[in-house]
Amino acid sequence: MTEQTVVTRSADPAFITKVEIKSNKEGQVNVANGVQQFTYYESILQDSIRATVIFNDSGDTINEKTAVDGLPIVGQEEVHLEFTDNNENQISIVMYINKVTPILDESTKSMVQLDLVSKESILNEKIRVNERFDGKVSDHIEKILSTSETYFKTDKEIDIEVTQNNYNFIGNNRKPFYLLNWLSSKSVPEFNSGSKKTAGFLIYETSEGFYFKSIDSLMDKEKNPPMKSIIYTNSPGEELPVGYDVRILEYEKDNRVDVQQKLRLGAYDTRIVTFNPFDCYYEVLTNSADNTTGAEENANSAAAQPIKHAGKELPTMNSMFNRPGDKKNFSRTTYFYLDVGSLPDGTGQGQDQQQLTKSKDENFKYIDIVNQSIMRYNQLYSSKMTITIPGDLSLHIGHSLFVDVPKSTKENDDEVNKEDGGLYIIVDLCHYLSAKGTYTKLNLVRDSVGREGNHSSRNGGAAAAQSTSEDVLLT
Repeated sequence: MTEQTVVTRSADPAFITKVEIKSNKEGQVNVANGVQQFTYYESILQDSIRATVIFNDSGDTINEKTAVDGLPIVGQEEVHLEFTDNNENQISIVMYINKVTPILDESTKSMVQLDLVSKESILNEKIRVNERFDGKVSDHIEKILSTSETYFKTDKEIDIEVTQNNYNFIGNNRKPFYLLNWLSSKSVPEFNSGSKKTAGFLIYETSEGFYFKSIDSLMDKEKNPPMKSIIYTNSPGEELPVGYDVRILEYEKDNRVDVQQKLRLGAYDTRIVTFNPFDCYYEVLTNSADNTTGAEENANSAAAQPIKHAGKELPTMNSMFNRPGDKKNFSRTTYFYLDVGSLPDGTGQGQDQQQLTKSKDENFKYIDIVNQSIMRYNQLYSSKMTITIPGDLSLHIGHSLFVDVPKSTKENDDEVNKEDGGLYIIVDLCHYLSAKGTYTKLNLVRDSVGREGNHSSRNGGAAAAQSTSEDVLLT
C-alpha cells in the first residue's frame, strides 16, 4: 500500500459523484447534485454497513415531479454510491433503501432523508437456515455468506480466517446473521491450535466486503499491522511530526473498566461447571485472564501460547480481592450439559458405523472455548478513545492504528503518554460529507494498557532513524 499523509485540507468539502437511485419499476435518477449531507457507517458489532443521504428533492427531478413521486421511491430501491475524499480515496458501492423520511415537504421544494443498508441486511429478513452443517466453523461461515445458493450467495469479497475447531449443528430456522454471530462466539483461531488459550471471532462488513476474524488476529501486530500513525498534540500546527500520517482534530478518552460490570460479565476470572449425561461426570474448572488455558492443570503447559494484546498488558487488578482456595477465584459461572453424541460425523451405515464409533465424542468443547470466548469479548473494550480526523476513506473497521497523545503534566508540553498511546483497533467508523467539510470519526478500542512499540516502526527504518527514542517529543 502506498504511504499517504492526510493533510489538514483533507477536511475541506469532498466529492459525491454518484447517488443514483434505480426504480423498482423502471427509470433511474442521480441526485448527487442535490445532496446536502451524506453519512456512511461501519461498525464491528453490526451485521452490515449503513448510510444516510439527505438531499433536496426539487419538483423537476424526474418527469416534472420529485424523485420520491416520480420514480417513485417506496423502499428497496438500488442505489449506486460513489464518493471521494480530498486524498483521492474513493468508495464505490451498491446499497438499498431501507427507509424514506420526508424532512421538508412543501409545494415548491422538499428535502428527503434516505436510510441505506446492504443487500444482505434486507435478504436476512427473508431467509431461514434449516439444514444440518458438519465440519469446521469457518466452512459454515463461508457457506452461509457465499457458496450456498440457498442463503446470501454474496458477490462481495469475503475474508474468512480459518478456525481450528469443528462444530456440527442444525439451523433450526434461524436467520443467517443470527447464526453467523452465534458461530463467531464458538470459534477458535487455527494459529492457536492446541493452546486452549483463546476463542472469539467477529463477523463484520466494510465497503470492501465481509470479514470473519478472531479477536487475537486483530490484536496481533504482525497479522494486523497499523494502517497509519496518528497524533494529537497540545501544539497544533501545519507540519506533522516525523513518522506520523494524520493529525487528530478532536480527541476524547473513555476508560471502559467499570469494575463491577466487568466482574459480572466475567472479563478476568470465570468458573465453568459441566455435566456429562452419559456417565454423570461432574467437573468444575476456573479460568483466569492471566492463564487462560481452558483447564487449571494445563496452565503451565508448554503448548500454551500467550494470547495477543494490543498494549503491553491487561489492567492490573488489586490482588486483595483474589479469593484464596482451590477453584474459588471467579466472578462469573457458566453451567453446561456436555454436547456428547449429538450429530456425530459419518453415515451410520456399513461396516464402519462411523456415527456409532463417535457417539461418545464431544461435538463442542465447552471447557476449551466458552469461558475463553466470554473473557476475550469483555476484554476487548477495556480502553476506548473517540477521535475525529480529516476525511480518510482508506480506513475501515478492523484496521489498527498507532495513536499517540500528550502526557498530562503541569506544563503544556507534548511528551508522549506511555499509558494511553499505542496500538488501537477501529470498531466504529463514520464518514461525514457535507458542503462544510469532510470528516472521519472513529471509535478505537483495545484490550490492554501501555504503549508498546514506536509510531515510526510501521514506516520502516528511514522514519525510525529520525526518532531518537520511544520517548520522542511530539512537537
